Formats: sequence, structure tokens, C-alpha cells
Amino acid sequence: MLTRLFRLHGLLVASHPWEVIVGTIALTVCLVSMSSLAASNQVCSWNSECPKLQERILSGDIIILTVTRCMAIVYIYVQFQNLRQLGSKYILGIAGLFTVFSSFVFSTVVIHFLGKELTGLNEALPFFLLLIDLSKACTLAKFALSSNSQEEVRENIAQGMAILGPTFTLDAMVECLVIGVGTMSGVPQLEIMCCFGCISVLANYFVFMTFFPACVSLVLELSRESREGRPIWQLSHFALVLAEEEDNKPNPVTQRVKIIMSLGLVLVHAHSRLTTEQRGQNRTADGPVAHRLETSQSLWPLTLTSMEIEQVITLGLALLLAVKYVFFEKTEAESSLSLRSRATSSSGALNHRGAQEGCRREHTPATAPLNTSNSSNESKSDAIFRGKREVNGQGQAVKNAPTTAPHTDPRPQGQPPSAFQNSLPSGPQAALPPEPRPVDQCLAILADPQRGARFLSDAEVMQLVTSRDVLTYKLEAVMETPERGVAIRREMLASKLPVSSALDRLPYKDYDYSQVNGTCCENVIGYMPVPVGVAGPLLLDGKQFHVPMATTEGCLVASTNRGCRAVALSGGCSSRVLADGMTRGPVVRLPSACRAAEVKAWLETSEGFTLIKQAFDHTSRFARLEKLLICLAGRNLYIRFQSQTGDAMGMNMLSKGTEQAVHRLQQQYPDVQVLSVSGNYCTDKKPAAINWVLGRGKSAVCEATVPARVVREVLKSSTAALVELNVNKNLVGSAMAGSIGGFNAHAANIVAAIYIACGQDPAQTVGSSNCITLMEPAGPSGQDLYVSCTMPSIELGTVGGGTNLGPQQACLQMLGVQGASAAKPGDNSRQLASVVCATVLAGELSLMAALSAGHLVQSHLTHNRSKLDVPGMAQSLPKT
Repeated sequence: MLTRLFRLHGLLVASHPWEVIVGTIALTVCLVSMSSLAASNQVCSWNSECPKLQERILSGDIIILTVTRCMAIVYIYVQFQNLRQLGSKYILGIAGLFTVFSSFVFSTVVIHFLGKELTGLNEALPFFLLLIDLSKACTLAKFALSSNSQEEVRENIAQGMAILGPTFTLDAMVECLVIGVGTMSGVPQLEIMCCFGCISVLANYFVFMTFFPACVSLVLELSRESREGRPIWQLSHFALVLAEEEDNKPNPVTQRVKIIMSLGLVLVHAHSRLTTEQRGQNRTADGPVAHRLETSQSLWPLTLTSMEIEQVITLGLALLLAVKYVFFEKTEAESSLSLRSRATSSSGALNHRGAQEGCRREHTPATAPLNTSNSSNESKSDAIFRGKREVNGQGQAVKNAPTTAPHTDPRPQGQPPSAFQNSLPSGPQAALPPEPRPVDQCLAILADPQRGARFLSDAEVMQLVTSRDVLTYKLEAVMETPERGVAIRREMLASKLPVSSALDRLPYKDYDYSQVNGTCCENVIGYMPVPVGVAGPLLLDGKQFHVPMATTEGCLVASTNRGCRAVALSGGCSSRVLADGMTRGPVVRLPSACRAAEVKAWLETSEGFTLIKQAFDHTSRFARLEKLLICLAGRNLYIRFQSQTGDAMGMNMLSKGTEQAVHRLQQQYPDVQVLSVSGNYCTDKKPAAINWVLGRGKSAVCEATVPARVVREVLKSSTAALVELNVNKNLVGSAMAGSIGGFNAHAANIVAAIYIACGQDPAQTVGSSNCITLMEPAGPSGQDLYVSCTMPSIELGTVGGGTNLGPQQACLQMLGVQGASAAKPGDNSRQLASVVCATVLAGELSLMAALSAGHLVQSHLTHNRSKLDVPGMAQSLPKT
């Protein structure tokens, strides 16, 4: 029950980081404001007034105080080094610093508000720093960073809070009660320090339970958005984090002792307070009155008018360690949490983590048992390791080997090298047995953060996959490099194929799989090199574009290039984007057709649209609902949502907004039953008249007038022949075939080639190639050729999906449209749509000219016939 409560609390804090952060800051500001209304008389103990001590500090006290301050600074420095092991020293270092700072400020404000004297705070500060333990914050950050998406971040923070919350709560309570004993000592300065220490512990607990997880969740969310929707953090093994924390759970006997001790201390405090109150009642008003502090005294007792020797030593040490931490310490994982786009850094700058991931412990035991508990957290860790928490039949854990093994890649010679092997630390090679070790021993090595997959051979990893202790689709996450996971998957697959050497010619090395996993593809076995040609320059709206086209069809790039030349010699072409709006069409069911008609009528009112729009717009910074199109079939209701999506293609954005809008509709009409968030009324990746008529994505039109000379000399045809052919082929012929949006020669050819090169979804060529090509005679004598292409449903984007991959980003950069537009959201994707439309026009010109002149067959025989000896190749294939 307690674990579930802390889990729900963690999920709430991680899901609403802005609210938690603003609330904490607002509470601190309120306490500061309210403190001015408190009594101006500041007291220095819990129960009575006492004079401000004007004692002469001895030299021995100065030495002890200086040593304590230095210890506190070094302790905090070590804590920040532990945080740095997680990744970016700046992101997590700032989060940790903010936690310490906010705890200190919050404690100070609370004490000031309660009317406690802060005299002696200068001496108490080092002890307060020693009370701060960032190990829990470090562990919670490990949970957050072991995620592939923002949803997993929230879920993992909730899981970490469920594990850490009860223990941290009990520890904070015990610390407060133990430190609180000092407030009953009767020594004024000790009472001050203990009073401050108790409230500081509570403030640190409050910040850890609210402010820190909210900051971590917000930092990772902003980091993710800055990379256009792909995660930039990924510590390998969430299951290892769970197993490690399960192993580190306190002994139940220790927990019971803490609880009993806490109850005893509570009784001691209660007795002390009752005794103090009775003494206070016997006092008279004429008793000794302590000198009160001046109300004008500053909240901060630290004065900077003079600089003592101990202050010089403390300040110098703090500055030295700060400079060392920021400027002279490099972290291997820094690039993995960098907020900069991967496109702006070279591939040679990629740095991989070593074997140590997560927080270091100052005293790591030589052996670490594998987790044997069957807790409720096992289902979460099953995503990577399934089932086996007990190493042997009796449930006894196998101890790991010493953790001082060198950081080397121990795989035997002949196994595929890692793409990032050169970036790993070098050292003597670890000895591996010639035969695979038992599964339980391999599991122990894999679970050891000091060794991990680096100390397993490929055969041992395949053994773990076969036993289902490591899932096949998680190989990239479990291995020290994603490339090794791909290599192992290929090796396991090869033996099951009709031709065992089939994968030899499918490349997989030297590819950045970190941009693929969780975004573009699963169960990766390599990548497909597709030839990329360039057509152009294409003169469009006064600008020149060199258009990348990925294709295996001979003549396509050459033909399109000829069309681009004809357009350029004609003065270029002009384009306009007529509409911009992605669609999603869910289907809902009502109890009756009459009820469905009633809901349809409500959605078409301004009130209904406004309520649905509010729910929809709340889900994204870019998506803004523009219109609803509702149709009815029996008691089924089909609702077509349309919205702009910035520079993203926008299907995920629309789906998320549509889901929330439909939930709002269910609040208005509880009898609405959602059958599917997509009811094919969008319509996506299928031929549909609704896309042809109403448009989807970007609707663009492009036109050009080609002089008669260019038609004759470049296109080798005539205007009359082209116009006649266009009518009979593209218009009448397509109508006879019952085509929808297919009133063109080969628009899909150009669209597919550009889409593959630029990281678009190739399946959306179905709707995006909707095009009508028109040709008319123009000019004074009718010898010039006017040509236009109208494409109402170009579905594309310049962020997200395949546009995150390096080669595809390079092609987008060729066109100057990579990433999100800095000037206005959506400009890059609209420019790309115009380029697609203009390139289609160029391709239409060239192909129609070849058809009219009778050159098509001859050109394909020249450029689109393989010169290879196909029968000879078939005979040379290896037999299995």
C-alpha cells in the first residue's frame, strides 16, 4: 500500500513538472513575504529567549571550523562527481546544485518565518552540507535516464519513487529525531544548529520528493523536444537499475529497529516539551530577559567586510574544485545528453560510455549478488530480462567476480568489431573461456555494472537469447554498442535462412543505430544502400534547388534532370501552397442512428467545436484544430480532424490530439463508444477521393511556360503533340481507368524517389502522388507550352521519423529545409512540398516529351537494362 502511494506520488510529480516547480517557488516566495509579518524578536532556541552570544572564538575552534567546511565542500564535490557519471555534468550537476541550493534557501526561509534566530548559521552551514545525501537523487535520476520516451521517463520516476520513497521517508524521520535531541541540551549554540539541522533535513526531503523529480522530468522533456521528437538519453539497462536497487533495499530488521528507535525518540521529545511548558508557566514577567536581535539585522549573518584566513581557505577550495569540475573533467557520456542536434556534430565526435554507467559508489563491494526477489517490480524489468532472478534451483544468488576488471572489449578474434570500438578504453584483453559459460554465470556477469555485456562472448549472448533471458528485440540496449546487438541478431538469423550467406551482402557496420532504435525500425539486421542521384538545378520561385532522388529505376533521374533543364531555360517555374493541414478520422459508435445524428449536430455548432478544439489544442505546441468534417453511416460517426502540424508530417501529433478530443466528446456524451482512433476517414496510405477533393497535408500547385524553342531543342517534341497526348493519356485514359488522383504520367516516381532520399514515409506516396497535369498551348502564336501540376495531398515533414537519420538529413540540407524552420513553424515543410511539386512538373514534361517522340522504349533499353550476366549470377549463387 505504501509503495503504491509513493508510486502514484512520483507519477503525479513527473507528469506535472511545471506545476510542481512553480508551486515550490511560490511557496518559498510566500514564506519570504509572510516572514515580514512575523515577530521582529528573533529567538535562538526552541522554547526560550537567550542572549546573542558574543564569545571570543579561539584559534582551535577556527581550525576545527575550517576543517569541517573543507570536508563539507569535498563531500559535495564527490556527490556531484557521482551525478556526473550519469551523463552530462552540466544538466545533472545543475539539477543537483539547484536541489542543494533550494533546500538551503527553503530551510532558511522556514526558520526565519518561524521566528528562530540565525545567529551561528555560519558555523552550522558545513554540518548542513554534510547532512545532504545526493545518492538518492542520483539513483532517481538513473531511473529517469533509463528511458526511451517521455512516457517511460514518468513511469520510471514513479517506479523509482516507489522503491526509494519509503526508505528515504523513514531515514529523514530518524535523522530529525536524532538531531532533535540536541535541541534539549540547554547549550544555546547547539540548539541553534540542531534546530536548523532538523528543518534542513525536512526541507531536503520535501525538495527530493517534489522539486528534484519535477526538474529531471522537465529537463529530459525539453531535451527530447529540442531533438524534434527523438529521445537523446539512453542508459542501457533499466532492469539493472531495478535489480541493483532491489538488492540495496534495507534489511527489514534494520527498518524495524529504526521504527522502534523513532517511537522512543518521539516519547523523549514529548516528555521534554511537556517539562519545558511547565517550567515556562512558572516564570514571571520580571525574570531575566535576553537581549533580542535587532530587527534590521540581515537574514544572512555572513559578513563580507573582512576576510578571515579560514574564509580564504574555504573559498579557495570551493573555487578550485568548481573550476576543476567544469573545465578539466571530461565525461564519456557528455554527447549523449547534449542538447545540440546530432546533425551539427561530426560522426567522429561520438563518444560511447564505458562499462561504468549510472552513479558510482564510494565503497563498492567486491561482490554483488544477483537480485532474487520476486517483487512487483519484476514485471517492469522483464522488458529486458525475463523471469530468471534465481540463479540456481534453491534461489541462491551467484556472486560476481571482482569489479576491478579492465575496460576492454573481450570478444574473441574474428567476431564483428564495433562501430565505436576505437572510442572505448584500451587495456589488456580479458580472458574468456573457449566454451560458453553456464546461463546463470552469464546472467551474473551481465547484471554486473562493472562488467556487463562486454565480458560475454557472442556465443554466450546468443545462449541468453535462446533461453529467453535476453529478448531479441532488446539486443541493442543490452549490448555495450548497438552495432554488436545487430551483429548477433544477424548471426542468429543466418542459420535459419534458405541461403545462410544471404546477409553477407547486406551491410550493417559503421551506422549510427542510436538514431534508429525506438524511432525508425525494430529488429534491425542492417541498412539498405539505395543509389541517390541529383536532378537540377531546378529553378523554382527564383531559387535554384538540386533535388536528391533515391531510386533503382534507370532513366528516372536523367529524365527528371532534362525536365529541370527545360524549366530553367524557360525562366523557371512558380509555385504556391494552397492549404496545409494533416487529418485524422476516428470512428465512434452511438446506441442509435438518431443519437449519432444528435452528436453530429452538436459537433457542427460553434459551442461543440470550441470545446473539442480546446481539448485538441492542449496536446501540442503546434497542433491547432482548424476544422471538423463529420459524416454518418448508420449509428457510426466518422469525424475528420484537420490541423496544421508545423514542420512535422504530423500523424502522431494528430493522433494524440484526436484521442484527447474524443475523450472530451465522451464526457459530453457518455454513450459514445470509440471504435478506433483511425476509421479510414483520414485517409492515410490508401487511395481516397476525400484526399483528392478536400486535400491532406500540403496542397500545392506549380506552373511554367516553356518556349517553343525549348520544346523543340530540349524536349525533342512539339507543343501540339504534347497537348494532344496529355488530353488523351493523362485525362481521358485515367478517366477510363476510373483513376482517383491519377491524372498524370508518373508523379509517383518522383515523389517516391524524393521521399526515400529525404526520410519520408514511402507508403505515403499513395496519397502524396495525387496529381493532375494540364498542358495548353500558349504565346501569341500558340507555339509555347503552358504546363501545370496540382497536387492536393502531399504528406511530408522535415522533422521526426526518418528525417532524424544522418543521410536523410544530408539530403534535406541539400534543399535547405532540414529540421524545423527558425523563422516560422511549417515553412521548411511547405518549401519541401513546393520542391516536390515542381520536380514532378519537370518529370512530367520530360516523360511526356519522350512518349510523344517515341523515345521511351529506346531510352529504357539504353539506361534501364542490366549489363550483368543474370544466368551466370544464378549459377554462381552458393547452394545450401
